[in-house]
Amino acid sequence: MTTVSELLCGPPSSWVLDAARTKVGFATKTMWGLATVKGTFSDVEGAGELTAAHDVNGHLHIGAASLRTGIGKRDDHLRSADFFDVAKFPLIDVAVRGGVVEGTHTVELRATVTVKGVERSVDLATTATVLDDGAVRIVTHAEFDRHEFGVDGNLLGMVGGTARISADAVFTPRAVPSP
Repeated sequence: MTTVSELLCGPPSSWVLDAARTKVGFATKTMWGLATVKGTFSDVEGAGELTAAHDVNGHLHIGAASLRTGIGKRDDHLRSADFFDVAKFPLIDVAVRGGVVEGTHTVELRATVTVKGVERSVDLATTATVLDDGAVRIVTHAEFDRHEFGVDGNLLGMVGGTARISADAVFTPRAVPSP
């Protein structure tokens, strides 16, 4: 199989996230729009399933405490109750409950994103590519109003309201147990 369309027309299958080949990051404007804070989350876990009805289901769990921007003091502040409140809300969740193939490598995923206990439905436009080793790479970018999720620390109005989230996730076929 060389395209996602062909994969989605195939038999049911299960997939597991390859965390070593996956990158989840964020970017948001600060300093009244003059600078951009970028960071990554290193603790990610996920799985997916292609059903007999040719639909897609899956999840991505992101450890909120694993965020890194390169500045320790800022990272600690982002982990605090002012922003992600990782002590109370350790996970950021993305649950996928369906998808529509829109082209050879394009799939619109229907997802629910949960941050700090607040859920929002979102359609994620993704580029999906079947890799040479049979894994599938899914790339997406989305913008969120961080205030909708209660991620609203903002000293003197310095931090913008929109956060751009990006994911480059690689899923490998789950091994089928021997009978």
